[in-house]
Amino acid sequence: MKLLALETSSLACSVALEHDGGIVERHALAERQHTRLVVPMIGEVLDAAGLAPADLDAVVLGNGPGSFIGLRIAASVAQGLCYGAGLPLVPVSSLAAVAAEVFRTRPVERVLVAQDAHMEEVYLAAFRRGADDLPVAEGEAVLHPPGRIARLQDAESWHAAGAGWQRYPALLAANEARLAGVLDVAWPRARDLLALGRRAWQAGEAIDPQALVPAYVRDRVTA
Repeated sequence: MKLLALETSSLACSVALEHDGGIVERHALAERQHTRLVVPMIGEVLDAAGLAPADLDAVVLGNGPGSFIGLRIAASVAQGLCYGAGLPLVPVSSLAAVAAEVFRTRPVERVLVAQDAHMEEVYLAAFRRGADDLPVAEGEAVLHPPGRIARLQDAESWHAAGAGWQRYPALLAANEARLAGVLDVAWPRARDLLALGRRAWQAGEAIDPQALVPAYVRDRVTA
């Protein structure tokens, strides 16, 4: 498959292209620079593969939860690409992308991903390693204050990932003794959206770009 993945829901601006079994990626930590960076990054990965948007099978979008402005940047660009080239859109959890990198690079089985939601809260989601080594969600993503996590059980099998643990030291302090470890995987990467997008595509989860609903999680949003 030829899949283009976009992720701008966090500090990271990330684009990746899967083509002929290989991956071309551009990834940068650049706060509030996503609007300037994401379109040139798309051009670079397409040029590297010798492809045009119309050659793609679908666009995979990191659909949050995350920064409201960041989500809208990638969503708008992804929708524009899909409209222009007649492509379907495959929305994927940005929290799952963090878990996917953990399972790709570490021999752990369960991970609790926390990302900064501002307003003294984190977006929190739990994942286990699936049969295909991709993350399987255990429940829905929720907003959580930086305190004790009631749903955290079987502590020896849970690892923590995501920048929310560092952003709110109180969250880590309240739960560290109940965790098997804290990993240095902080931000979602577009390359890890690719396998998730392929799985979603095969499950029939591709949508018309007009039907996209960003996963804000909260009703009130903040940048």
